[in-house]
Amino acid sequence: MIAVSVLAAVAQNNPASQASVSVQGTVSDSSAKPLPSATVRLAHKGGAEAATTTTGPDGAFLFPSLPAGTYILSADKTGFQNRTTALDASTAGEHKRVDLILLPTQNTQASTGPSTGPTGVMEFADKPNFTVAGVADWTAAGGHGSDTTLRASEALARETLTLKPESRTSGATRDAAISAQSESELRSALSRAPASFEANHNLGKFYLQGGKFRDAVAPLKKAYEINPENRANEFDLAMAYKGAGDFAEAREHAQKLIAAKDDADVHRLLGDIEEAQGNPLAAVHEYEQAVRLDPSEENYFVWGSELLLHRAVWQAQEVFGKGVDAHPKSGRMLVALGTALFAGALYEQAAARVCDASDLNPTEVEPYVFLGKIEAASPNVLACVEPKLARFVQQQPGNSLANYLYAMAILKRLELPPGAAGLAKVQEFLTKAVTLDANCGDGYLQLGILNASQRDYAKAIGFYSKAIEVNPQLVEAYYRLGVAYDRTGESAKAKQEFQLHDEIKKRQQAAVDQQRREVKQFVVVQPEKPGPAQSQ
Repeated sequence: MIAVSVLAAVAQNNPASQASVSVQGTVSDSSAKPLPSATVRLAHKGGAEAATTTTGPDGAFLFPSLPAGTYILSADKTGFQNRTTALDASTAGEHKRVDLILLPTQNTQASTGPSTGPTGVMEFADKPNFTVAGVADWTAAGGHGSDTTLRASEALARETLTLKPESRTSGATRDAAISAQSESELRSALSRAPASFEANHNLGKFYLQGGKFRDAVAPLKKAYEINPENRANEFDLAMAYKGAGDFAEAREHAQKLIAAKDDADVHRLLGDIEEAQGNPLAAVHEYEQAVRLDPSEENYFVWGSELLLHRAVWQAQEVFGKGVDAHPKSGRMLVALGTALFAGALYEQAAARVCDASDLNPTEVEPYVFLGKIEAASPNVLACVEPKLARFVQQQPGNSLANYLYAMAILKRLELPPGAAGLAKVQEFLTKAVTLDANCGDGYLQLGILNASQRDYAKAIGFYSKAIEVNPQLVEAYYRLGVAYDRTGESAKAKQEFQLHDEIKKRQQAAVDQQRREVKQFVVVQPEKPGPAQSQ
């Protein structure tokens, strides 16, 4: 396999370095063990060899000063398969990083990873075991378990889309040199040289990095008019148009880039444009093509996420599984795989993958949050979850969410009827959660449930009321408050809370139904299984 990451860095200040590019990276085996003395070659796209080096004891290599251009980078070592990838280093001053993973020649699973085609560009050799053939209205065919579990699955799928990599490695990586400058400096440079490609591009890039897409369009468009052949600027311009909501212009520039050169980043951008315009079928095919050209962590992730969002659950599992194989150190890929497994009712496997993610970087909060939600929605106790949440609260004792999630993990494991010691421990962590965060509505709700279980309805009413105060959409609190009022003989108040519960629940269900209608499900064909298309 080959994992490619392009990292932007600050160009050195001397003119010679700004007129050239550097390429560095590592060569390792599939277990991430460095491969020393591997031969690494750079050739100009067209055949002529440009440079050769060997990896050091740590598997690292460096080409410090090369003419800007497009190269073919390859690595080989006795006992391992040769791996090759295309490398675009056409912008002077760039610092590129490429990490290559070599598989043993005797590896029987070599066909499951990327390979190289006759052009030397990476291709996705192991074709997916499915074809997305169309879209259909929501049918729940892609979900399992109760509606509560299904809602949890849908929520986790949406949250998966927001997961960020530990470091951005795509062409959209921030240019540190531009980020280090202020807006006033960049605008001043442009005022001194309004016809300068560099001044216009830098200001536009600055706005693009800051999410000011409409501000970015004008200078990037001017730079494009000055030099329409600069692919990096045109890509940024397409990104700015997309961010500004001008999808027609964004698509036009992206398609122009693709026509000139097939490029994984541009396919991913086209996928984003299609998804934003409500064309998920076109989007998923663009994402798949991006992986075929460059099986990077980013490309695997967006392809799998698109499948998961549109309820192609089993197919998302397949893609995320391949993504984990290719990028075993990606925490968000493991979390995403766990989410897809959870959507398929494989609860233990789901928890195991997210637990693995929490072990990769124990200080990251997101895996613990997903673990807590998976545990809460699963019908059974999940073995690995409580120890991980215990570590979370131990590492971050001042985190309200850590205390709440750990309390709920303990509660789920208590025998029925629960003992006093166990309940006291749960109450201790819930109390700490609401003390640390006065807006922890779920914590107040659970404290109310604990007190109600001990027939202390007065305290329960106080906690339920507080839960509703801080989160008026916490529908369960209304129902339980009604029950508590009923137990204390306040029937009028109970009736009012039950009525509020029914009204809010009805509105929330209508919102869920609307959301499901808007998010179409993919219709998937399994080529190896004869029969009609299956809606996932």
